[in-house]
Amino acid sequence: MLADRQGNRLNGATQTAADKYDQALHCFNIYRGDPVTLFEEAIAESPDFAMAHIMKAYLMGLATEPGGTEEAVHALAQLQAMTLDEREGSHVEALQHLVAGNWSQAALVLDRHNIAYPHDLLGLQCGHLMDFYRANARDMRDRVARTLPKWSREMPGYSFVLGFYSFGLEEAGDYARAEAFGREALALEPLDCWAHHAVAHVMEMQGRAEDGVGWMISREPHWSGDDNFFKVHNWWHRSIYHLDLGQVDQVEAIYDGPIRGEHSEVALDMVDASALLWRLCMTGREQSGRWGELAKMWDMHADGKLYPFNDWHAAMAYLGAGRDGEVSRLLATYRDKAGDDSEVAVWARDLGLPLIEGFSAFWKGDYETAAAKLHPARFIVNRFGGSHAQRDVIDWTLTEAAIRGGMTDLAEALANERLALKPHSPVNRGFLARAQNSAAARQNAAE
Repeated sequence: MLADRQGNRLNGATQTAADKYDQALHCFNIYRGDPVTLFEEAIAESPDFAMAHIMKAYLMGLATEPGGTEEAVHALAQLQAMTLDEREGSHVEALQHLVAGNWSQAALVLDRHNIAYPHDLLGLQCGHLMDFYRANARDMRDRVARTLPKWSREMPGYSFVLGFYSFGLEEAGDYARAEAFGREALALEPLDCWAHHAVAHVMEMQGRAEDGVGWMISREPHWSGDDNFFKVHNWWHRSIYHLDLGQVDQVEAIYDGPIRGEHSEVALDMVDASALLWRLCMTGREQSGRWGELAKMWDMHADGKLYPFNDWHAAMAYLGAGRDGEVSRLLATYRDKAGDDSEVAVWARDLGLPLIEGFSAFWKGDYETAAAKLHPARFIVNRFGGSHAQRDVIDWTLTEAAIRGGMTDLAEALANERLALKPHSPVNRGFLARAQNSAAARQNAAE
């Protein structure tokens, strides 16, 4: 019986197909190359190779794109006609929940799966990504902690497991250990983009912007290649460091080059672009010439049904491009989900709706409404989507709304909150200075 590099059985595979599968999984682990072509070649070689179909379904379903989800559903239909063993059946159960929009139920199935099959690297990475997409920092950390003792340095893929753990520790706030595990992973596999980005997150959360720029520059050959799926996100990280240092010209140059120069249609890349342009606008830089291209690209993804985190970023682009009708469409779709009890529908109603309403109010200059929507929303949005660094745009927008809207007490309080985490940040120091100047001006006017 053929097995993958970690010893898991590969039913229905020829040796050629099994080799293609291992190559595809390595590409997925490292976020480089073309795993799609490789697993399609494995399926063509062995049509009843269940794990190749399962890998296809995961990669398509985790893309958070309507077209990808359709392909995941098709892959699941192919699997229904096959005789599956328990491990394969466990994967299919998780995938069925995923394509139905029930991310937490899918992740729970993979909790049990990872315990039963700790060396199933595909299952571990997909569970870790599901934790990321639903912003579950605890399971992002503990899913890996439960299985890590079953691994050793001699096992193929061990470095990737360390990288997963590094990011889980970072999102859980254990920054010192996160950086240590990330650096250990990279010592074993310098091309591990996930581990590299985990260390980048540590530096972002600790306010080490200059360290972060140095980290990105020193390792740029490892993460910036054309075959690197993570290259745009890593350029986004470098941009955020420059933005925190007040180096706005460099941020715009990176946006026009590595981030949007190729007009990527990948949803994850467009999320980064929307969030970066929004931040640039809040610094006072005019971005009207950039929003239109991005908004047009969002049309193929922002359906209001699949993943609210993406729709919210699409709404930023629509607002920037003056396409208010598309924002209204998303809001109407969200408000019309009363009978839908899927998890993504709950996210849309409870989280996506106040976020899009709050950002829309901010863009239109209604700062009191923006603050009223975003202040409570920021405490619950870690139920879905992204990292702490990505969701910081909510707090940034709220603070800016408070300053522009003359809510001086709230503005100063939020600035102090941000400075407690990043005391050296020019952006945060600017928030406090503006809030205090506004309060002083109001006091002088009252006298």
